[in-house]
Amino acid sequence: MGEMEVPGDALYGASTQRAVLNFPISGQPFPRRFLRAMALVKRAAAETNGALGLLDDDLVEAIAAAAQQVADGAHDRHFPLDVYQTGSGTSTNTNFNEVIARLASQRLGGRPVHPNDDVNRCQSSNDTVPTAMQLAGALAVDAELLPALEELRAALAAKSDEFWPIVKTGRTHLQDATPIRLGQEFRGYAGQVEEAIRRATAARDELLVVPLGGTAVGTGLNAHPEYPGRACRRLAELTGLAVRETDNHFHAQASLDAVVAAHGGLRSVALGLWKIASDIRLMAMGPRAGIAELGLPETQPGSSIMPGKVNPVIVESLTMVVARVVGNDVTIGFAQTGSLLELNVMMPVAAVALLESATLLAASARNLATRTVAGLTATERGPQLVEQGLMLATALAPVIGYDEAAKLAKEAFRSGRTIRELALERGIERDRLDELLDLATMTEPGLRDQPAPG
Repeated sequence: MGEMEVPGDALYGASTQRAVLNFPISGQPFPRRFLRAMALVKRAAAETNGALGLLDDDLVEAIAAAAQQVADGAHDRHFPLDVYQTGSGTSTNTNFNEVIARLASQRLGGRPVHPNDDVNRCQSSNDTVPTAMQLAGALAVDAELLPALEELRAALAAKSDEFWPIVKTGRTHLQDATPIRLGQEFRGYAGQVEEAIRRATAARDELLVVPLGGTAVGTGLNAHPEYPGRACRRLAELTGLAVRETDNHFHAQASLDAVVAAHGGLRSVALGLWKIASDIRLMAMGPRAGIAELGLPETQPGSSIMPGKVNPVIVESLTMVVARVVGNDVTIGFAQTGSLLELNVMMPVAAVALLESATLLAASARNLATRTVAGLTATERGPQLVEQGLMLATALAPVIGYDEAAKLAKEAFRSGRTIRELALERGIERDRLDELLDLATMTEPGLRDQPAPG
């Protein structure tokens, strides 16, 4: 394609420079975690090729050491390519081959190291890029998201224990319902995060079945037959994750199924966090004119005009993250439409969306745990309101019947009196009424006395 001027201090070569000029789109390079994963793929490839006798020991050592330097972040500025580039990520694969070849050559005292023949041996962009994408996503979930979710689960469980003695009004349809313990609500939130951890773990595991070794179209052309399995085992050793070769290379690199499925799990996690955070925001409405059953920790002034105002800013931050994750899910779903015949050609944007979601969810889950949940306090308002609740009539329904209990509830609402007062006037003995309207008992399973026959 003719001569190409490359910056004198660049470790990459002409092919990368052409891509730099071809894609002046966003100025957004691949994130650090993707660069690390791709470099580890190159290291595993070199070491596997050495074990198979395809590269000599000196060359293997030089390429592997250079790849590890890249994995560790020593040369990030030499990976300048825009995310919005070749749909297969070929430009970035070439960038890696050129940089690692240059670094390896320097380690060998100037001995030539070929980007394609040596660094890219037994590989194609079409199997290394999706492998790096999946590996990066799995590493992000394992190292960032899962620990953050566990931190949030523990914080919610601790609040459940702390709030267990507090009985308040339950709400369904945002309307008053039967009593519930504040601790039971938080037990529900902790359980939701337990499920989020399960789904995030499944998403990680979905990504660990990789297409490495399929080369151009899944046939493995120009790759040693033992290369895929050995390279995957080496990646497992390097990452500590259960990386394994796909059973069907033709499927694995012709579609984004694994990424679509994994990100679907992350979307579920995100929307679960939205529910928890939004419930906390609702219960903290106030502090005078709202529900105000929870007190938020004061993180920062809430208004430039209203002194003393405290806003649920950590919750608001999280809900914006959820919006981004849901948008990323749409992006990844649409990227599947780039799966044409033997290759998907929208991999770079899918990779960035996947990594952004995992990273943002991890940061916001940890932030919610430390800056909101840990500092939540229960107010007196919950216990104060529950005695006035109309749905206490539900506890009387098995004794006086549904219709009579409904009349009591309507009369209590009309008159502003309590269910307890009206039930006493109806003739239910005080001791019996205290037993029926025991708030703690109403938060547990059980049947009340049935009305007498007839």
